[in-house]
Amino acid sequence: MTLPAPDGVARLTPIVLQGSAGRLEGLLQERDAHDHEVTAVVCHPHPLYGGTLHNKVAHRVASALFGMGVAVLRFNFRGVGASEGAFDQGRGELEDAQAALAFMRERYPNARRWIAGFSFGSWVASRLAAGEADAEQLILIAPPVHTQTFAEMRTCVVPKLVIQGTADDICRPENLARVFPGWADPKRLIEVPQASHFFDKQLAELAEAVLEGMRDAYLKP
Repeated sequence: MTLPAPDGVARLTPIVLQGSAGRLEGLLQERDAHDHEVTAVVCHPHPLYGGTLHNKVAHRVASALFGMGVAVLRFNFRGVGASEGAFDQGRGELEDAQAALAFMRERYPNARRWIAGFSFGSWVASRLAAGEADAEQLILIAPPVHTQTFAEMRTCVVPKLVIQGTADDICRPENLARVFPGWADPKRLIEVPQASHFFDKQLAELAEAVLEGMRDAYLKP
């Protein structure tokens, strides 16, 4: 499944965001034409377990979205890499994500807003989308429903794409199966057969699931 190639030269630019705990490190993928109609913020996995903006799943999700024509911002939560501050149990990390979204809103004021996250990052992304009036789409990769309630998803009407590996032994598919039916519509679940939590050797399948799940949303009038 493919989309027409976007115009312009691709650029990956290091940026610094101003968050509530200090400076936040980020990487912005965009094209020099600066005509993106859609932007996305991608949140990385748990900071205390090695999660950074360079995580291979977060990177592949960002690359898949960028390949569709989306301007994508990945960033390090507070206390990770060159980002200032310290881990804050998800409270401050939500503020970091709000700062990232505000940056993209200022840079592309007329664009549509997508929000994505992997594992711990999907929990942050879910709360961000639930609290932002202009959030148009939410992409959750391997959401940790066994450690977090994702309570906002029961009432949040932002369209949700959830991607789950069937062999994930950290965020197990059976845990997701118990709560997903109670999440508000519209929603879609795509399972990647035999994929582990980190989609080892199946990052291409992950990217295809992102494209399959988001293609129609990107092309909508």
